[in-house]
Amino acid sequence: FNSKAFGDDFHWGVAIAAQQNEGAWNVDGRGQSIWDVFARRRGKIKGSAKPSDACGFYYRYKDDLLLAKALGFKAFRFSFSWSRILPDGTGKVNKQGIAFYHKLIEECLKLGMVPFVTLYHWDLPQALEKEGGWANHNIVKWFAAYAKICAEEYGSTVKNWLIMNEPAGFTSLGYMLGKHAPGKTGLNNFLPAIHHAVMATAEGGRMVRQHVHNAH
Repeated sequence: FNSKAFGDDFHWGVAIAAQQNEGAWNVDGRGQSIWDVFARRRGKIKGSAKPSDACGFYYRYKDDLLLAKALGFKAFRFSFSWSRILPDGTGKVNKQGIAFYHKLIEECLKLGMVPFVTLYHWDLPQALEKEGGWANHNIVKWFAAYAKICAEEYGSTVKNWLIMNEPAGFTSLGYMLGKHAPGKTGLNNFLPAIHHAVMATAEGGRMVRQHVHNAH
């Protein structure tokens, strides 16, 4: 068992998620996500841990990328924080958030690491959750608009895109069982949430194919 068995076109890499790693939850214009709010509810996170600081990747991304490179990895997967790019989920774009991901992508390329991006890794803007979140049909167009912004901004340097991370996970755990953010329960929340997540995945894919040349 060795790397050669996977072929020359296999990407060996590491992966992170914005909410789990970035920290800096309330700096440089970022809005709140559902996990920022959910984590403050007593008993929801073991040990009362909160993602507000996380691993400090927002400040330490250069060092963390160097560690990944030193380990021999040549691909780096990360997710965009919807709340950092669009603090209210829709509307005005946060230029500081946009700039952060440009710097992160540039650093990956500088180190010879292929960037893989995930558009959504469970951290819905809290402003959209107040409108019903994934249970609101409007989220399909909200997500499509967000995906278009990301594709247009980063499509010239990023060619490998993942639309959503485990939609069955965040809808069942967050909208039926209440174990994850936003903590809703019942089929009346879950069924529309999973339906809209599937539709939004399709719309996100269309935005990437439309605005990113040679996207994968």
